[in-house]
Amino acid sequence: MAIWSSFKGLINKAKTAYSYAKMMNGYTPVFSQFGDNIYASDIVQNCIDVIASECSKLQPKHIRTDGEGMQTTPSSSLNRLFKFSPNPIMTTRDFLEKTIWLLFLNYNAFIYPMFEIRRDGYGKETRICTGLYPLNPRQVDFLQDENSILFVKLYFANGESFTLPYTDVIHLRKKFSVNDIMGGGLNGQPDNAALLKVLQINDVVMQGLEKGIKTSLSIRGVIKLNTMLDDESTKAERDRIEARLASGDSALLPLDLKNEYIPINSDPKIIDKVTLEFLESKVENWFGVSKAIRSGDYTDEQYQAFYEKTLEPIVISLGQAFSKTIFTPRELDMGNEIVFYQKDMRYLSTKAMLDLLKTAGEQGLLTDNQKLALLGYPPIEGGDKRTMSLNYIDVNLANAYQMGRAKAGEKGESSNE
Repeated sequence: MAIWSSFKGLINKAKTAYSYAKMMNGYTPVFSQFGDNIYASDIVQNCIDVIASECSKLQPKHIRTDGEGMQTTPSSSLNRLFKFSPNPIMTTRDFLEKTIWLLFLNYNAFIYPMFEIRRDGYGKETRICTGLYPLNPRQVDFLQDENSILFVKLYFANGESFTLPYTDVIHLRKKFSVNDIMGGGLNGQPDNAALLKVLQINDVVMQGLEKGIKTSLSIRGVIKLNTMLDDESTKAERDRIEARLASGDSALLPLDLKNEYIPINSDPKIIDKVTLEFLESKVENWFGVSKAIRSGDYTDEQYQAFYEKTLEPIVISLGQAFSKTIFTPRELDMGNEIVFYQKDMRYLSTKAMLDLLKTAGEQGLLTDNQKLALLGYPPIEGGDKRTMSLNYIDVNLANAYQMGRAKAGEKGESSNE
């Protein structure tokens, strides 16, 4: 793939001496990415899929905020990439979904922004972003050179490895706690010990259900032969009974005086619904996804809680990590940043949507096209104008108006006298 040749061109050709980065906890910063031991569970995959699918609706934008607080969307290479395709093999939705899956699989996600340096006629250099690539390394080493500059060495499944300045790589972390650099546990991997216990119990329960069903459909009774028969005679008698059972002509099995049917009352104990729901809820709580969200049958309030608890921290992390890596300190000072807008995460019911349109529309906060977009309709020509209700008035004007009315009333009373 083209990305590999691009990476190879980035490797420093000089003989740079690297050493492992010094960690405050004294550990060697070598981390392998093997966080896939819980993902055989259908509940786990379903929870992550819900989160990744919702995050794939985000709309990343490069914006610029001036000193007056006014925001503009520049016509930049980043916005062109974000609109449809951050790299040649992924749409924006694919890119976001893959990034979130990698984050939950490894509790760390690495994204490489590729830049091209262009010079104008005066020799001024400009960095043009040409692609953003989510990476899935098998192992990650953190190194430093003789100047104590931090580098990250990425090892991939095809045997390739690349050493890049850490500041050039977008690094997203989940449950960033005891490790100095990586998300997850002390060893930089997902710390799923507590969740594994629940999944193991759930697996035992599911196996018990399977065995209980098989037991209930297996042996239902015993035929006792009340006579002395040799082996050949016993076999012939058994074949005769089995032939009767296999024919299925009747639910009744005729027996003579020398045979006796002894029924076996099988009563397998099946796990109750409450226990199964309790185990599922433990997994759902781990990922911050409720049963209503998993099934898609949620209310406005339930989705709002899901967004604030689970999605919003991811949205904030994405914006900060992308902005910190993509822009230089000077560009950040000039108000450049990456914002992940969530306007397509529509969770409002039709009634709530109409109430929002009524309130925001009467205040003149939305253009006609923005109102149409909320309802899922395409924009119309001339729909960028804002309209508002005349039933609202500026507070200061209202006070002046009322004072004017009061003075007019006083004059009217004095003239009547």
